[in-house]
Amino acid sequence: MGDVQAMFHQVKVPKGDRDFLRFLWWPAADLTKDVAEFRMTVHLFGATSSPSCAIFALRKTADDNQGNFPAEVIQAVKENFYVDDCLKSMASEEEAVQMVKHLTALCQRGGFTLTKWISNNRTILQTLPEEHKAKDLRELNLDRDKLPVERALGLQWCIETDSFKFKMETHQRSCTRRGMLSVSSSVFDPIGFLAPVLLPAKTMLQELCRRNFGWDETVPQDILHHWTRWLEELDMLSEFKIERCMKPKDFGNIVHAQLHNFSDASESGYGAVTYIRMQNNRNDSHVAFLIGKAKVTPLKAVTIPRLELTAAVLAVRIDLMLKTELRLPLQESVFWTDSTSVLKDIMNEDKRFHTFVANRVSAIRAATKTSQWRYVNTKENPSG
Repeated sequence: MGDVQAMFHQVKVPKGDRDFLRFLWWPAADLTKDVAEFRMTVHLFGATSSPSCAIFALRKTADDNQGNFPAEVIQAVKENFYVDDCLKSMASEEEAVQMVKHLTALCQRGGFTLTKWISNNRTILQTLPEEHKAKDLRELNLDRDKLPVERALGLQWCIETDSFKFKMETHQRSCTRRGMLSVSSSVFDPIGFLAPVLLPAKTMLQELCRRNFGWDETVPQDILHHWTRWLEELDMLSEFKIERCMKPKDFGNIVHAQLHNFSDASESGYGAVTYIRMQNNRNDSHVAFLIGKAKVTPLKAVTIPRLELTAAVLAVRIDLMLKTELRLPLQESVFWTDSTSVLKDIMNEDKRFHTFVANRVSAIRAATKTSQWRYVNTKENPSG
């Protein structure tokens, strides 16, 4: 993982556009002089346009140097950067060392300096210049000291164990709807590792909305009891961790990979979860969690069969996203549901549905085949 140093300030603003970035300042910071008008010549942090302009400049750098670097390096610039953050996994130490070298050289051609490098591999860290290492690594003895915990796009990445962890610092808030929302929103979980944990909090907030409680009203005792218990259990997440790499070490080459999508719904919520099943050339199999999504049911009453269908659509959308993002040759995905009504709707060729059902069945049929849908027992459905 690396970071582009002061990325926005490396990209010039065209002269014709600089009037939009005018500001007033005292010449030479002398407050006795009259205020003068200045213009920014580079993109500044805080402007809505800065990220897209900087990303365009970085990608243009890759396009302009396609003939000078390997194709995988050009691809990494276009697909493995999130604004100024670079995150890339490689199969071997040798490949990783070369990737860092090429990425640094390529970005430098566009005036971008890649720095704050960090890796879960000590051999790679030893090849990095001291000034280009992440700050927490510069004073470490790589032969003896434990590697630190770093933030990777908001997630806590424990580099020593190469796993994701959750640092729970839920400061005491008032027992109001506002305070509950503040605490539950402070848990950052974009991949859905904690979806089963966060759903009860969302359900409690929804119940307060249903009862028309104001933002700063004290919550009733029945919800307060559940909320206090939820907070106590939330502290236990500090001990929870999940492996970053979905493929075990020494698993070898993947010869078969397939996504398995599960969906389910209840009166309080619905959701979907996706696993990947991999097989190597030794016929060994491994299943890994990829992503999960959980949502509360709408305030307006919706029947369980319709919620099950909505969950199935969510599973299809997740599958489409993962097939775009994963750099693996995938077999045809499999979709699992414990709702026989959903399966009948998807398989149906003759019946005309109401608009709600028709739209969702249409979305499912447009992206999948009926042969991809299968039944799973409720007790064995991991999305339940």
